[in-house]
Amino acid sequence: MSPFPPPVNRFLISPQYSLYYRRVKKLDGAPEARSDYAVIVVLDGRLKFRTDQKSGSLLTDQALLINPSIGGHLAGQSVELLQLILAPALVLDHAVRMHLTGPGTTVAFRLDLVEHDERLTQLARSLTTELKDEKPGREIVLRALVEQVVVHLLRHYSNIRRSEELELSRVGLIDRRVRRSVELMHAQLEQDLSLKEIAAASYLSPFHFLRVFKKLTGTTPHAYLANIRASRAQLLLAEPNLSVTEISSRVGYSSPSHFTKAFRQATGLTPRAFRKALHSS
Repeated sequence: MSPFPPPVNRFLISPQYSLYYRRVKKLDGAPEARSDYAVIVVLDGRLKFRTDQKSGSLLTDQALLINPSIGGHLAGQSVELLQLILAPALVLDHAVRMHLTGPGTTVAFRLDLVEHDERLTQLARSLTTELKDEKPGREIVLRALVEQVVVHLLRHYSNIRRSEELELSRVGLIDRRVRRSVELMHAQLEQDLSLKEIAAASYLSPFHFLRVFKKLTGTTPHAYLANIRASRAQLLLAEPNLSVTEISSRVGYSSPSHFTKAFRQATGLTPRAFRKALHSS
């Protein structure tokens, strides 16, 4: 057996979509539920997964589709993968332009495990090539490839349904019953919010809110808040003029060491290592 190549991380972070290419000897993470869509494609190796809906293994050229508010766990050894995070606004905008949906409807992926899709695999490998290369115009090509992925998913895996509970708010695709609380988390990210304060935004008691929130999102309010902080920190790390200390303060951590620990728990990397892996704009 040939030795596993050196680990590689290449990331691109933007408000509408984010790309994470990773080649690692060991992966063990539990991505918390979030308000975005996720597509995970295994380029080489084997990846074990567990979501609220299903568990199993992903082999080379297989993909996992994850809808908003679905958490899970990923684990693998000597694995190469590409993860694409899609903002609901981007997905719904394309669905409207394709005349698939309209007001009062939402988009969900029909399948969570994609075993044989040559086109999706080809697009994932093209994204990986552009992300790793240092060629002029790569941002334009990456954007075009991401849009092709969105169109492909909408054509083959989308389930357009009418929903009285879910709505697209300024913070993503959120259940109406907890929307105000999630918006509070985003608006006051730098504050040390208590469960009582978060629950009050949705006009619920802490006890009832905790039960409702966990049922709707699969995670606790503070775990969800930690994920929002990690996502915001990733965007801020793309700003070269901001120090890690300043970023930690902006996303609600009292000390850089506390921030580094939480960020590493969420992403598997320290903030400085993550910044080093970022695709430069």
